[in-house]
Amino acid sequence: MAEGVPADAVGRRVQCDGERATVRYVGEVPPTQGPWLGVEWDEPGRGKHDGSHGGVQYFTCRHPTSGSFVRPQKVSFGVDYLTAVMKRYQGDLEEVMNEEITISRKTIEWKGVGKVLQKQRWEKRLYLSPVNLYVIHLDLTGNLLSSWVTVAAITEQLEELKHLLLCYNRLSPPPEPLSLTHAFTNLCILSLKSCALTWPQVLQCAPMWPHLEELYLDSNNISDLPDNVLQSLTILHLSNNPLDSESLVQIAELSRLEELNLASTGLSTIQFSDVPPGSKTAMFPSLRNLSIADNKVSEWWVINELDKLKSLVRLSCQRNPVMEWGNNPATAIQFLIARVAQLKFLCSCEIQPEERRGAELDYCKMFAAEWLENGGQRDLEKSHPSAEFTTQHPRYETLIQSDSVLLLRVWEKNASCLSILYHPTIINEEDRQPVEKKLPGSMIVQKVKGLLYRLLKLPASELRLSYVSSKMEGKEIVINNDLKPLDFFSIEDGDQVLVRWTC
Repeated sequence: MAEGVPADAVGRRVQCDGERATVRYVGEVPPTQGPWLGVEWDEPGRGKHDGSHGGVQYFTCRHPTSGSFVRPQKVSFGVDYLTAVMKRYQGDLEEVMNEEITISRKTIEWKGVGKVLQKQRWEKRLYLSPVNLYVIHLDLTGNLLSSWVTVAAITEQLEELKHLLLCYNRLSPPPEPLSLTHAFTNLCILSLKSCALTWPQVLQCAPMWPHLEELYLDSNNISDLPDNVLQSLTILHLSNNPLDSESLVQIAELSRLEELNLASTGLSTIQFSDVPPGSKTAMFPSLRNLSIADNKVSEWWVINELDKLKSLVRLSCQRNPVMEWGNNPATAIQFLIARVAQLKFLCSCEIQPEERRGAELDYCKMFAAEWLENGGQRDLEKSHPSAEFTTQHPRYETLIQSDSVLLLRVWEKNASCLSILYHPTIINEEDRQPVEKKLPGSMIVQKVKGLLYRLLKLPASELRLSYVSSKMEGKEIVINNDLKPLDFFSIEDGDQVLVRWTC
């Protein structure tokens, strides 16, 4: 073995010029002289090849451009845990007793024979004493750890450890995970972001963590989710993984899971096929908080599926195509609220009762004509909408059955025209009187403007319309699309439309 290269170098982690890599080969590379390390970089674009040179395959890589050969003297194999701790927190106890000092931007307060380290970033406390280490939170992110055996050799000394961060490491699974359980007895929170893990590798390690409650696996190589033994989990983050949507049902039996992050996973569908539309699924029975932000969901039936989750109260759904429905995100938000009955928070914003009430009313009015065309009746005992309509709008009948006002508004909207008060608002035109006109809700705004030119005998000028709703006193809503019908803006019977123009 070359001088300065450990005997177990292959598989070890190294750092070179600020970049981390895994050693895959140690030896000569003809025709050059002297030893080389063949490394696979964590960042695929950092290398030059796939481990081959001169037609010879010296090692293999996951990516065709993540391999390189470097001289041993250019890399660092790092230091052991105890050395790192001593370098970071070494001090003279006698000199600093009962004083407060700062080392590496971390405040240390000495009390008696122990010292308390407050890590400001995580707001956790780390208790150190000359006799033993009482560590609650340990951050080993971005180090050169290469195996769980090495990690266990550190954590077995920390009996009170509850929160462990191992992000940006590359850890080989242990040959006998159960033999390392003692090293993670009290571990509740584990973060393994950007560790190039697959789900089978996670499950292989799972027996080591018997009491794990929170698992953060963002930005790994997880695509499918076969079998699952992590029944104690309450929080699971899988964002930025190339997930297969059909595999989600394989973790649906996590009975304690309350929070699931599926953001940026490429999902376009989510389906709980164990029950029909309008029913509650047995899957994810405790799930309260779900994120599907930054995905490819474009169909409303996917949102309908979320209403099957009986415990769901928080949803993040921003930056999905469905949220741009009709080029009107505000309307899309209303429709989403109306379709998922139990939601209390959407994209971190609390849904107020009056907001839900308005959303459900607008939703029912928007699809009222379609409901009537598909078998809906004012006499609900005789109302039998088609299976196609019920599949597309599972909550529609429930909404109007539970609220007589909603049913009345739906019926009025489709049985008569809107009675709208058009009120001219312009300086020096006080003599103009409001005009009340009955118009169909389906009338296009552009045609309404043409009618106003004639009714109000206006000079050739550009009209600007807005309206004041009787339900939202003091709030003026701009009518800003000439190609949309009045229904699109949720204008109701008796609302005031304000007409402005330039003389």
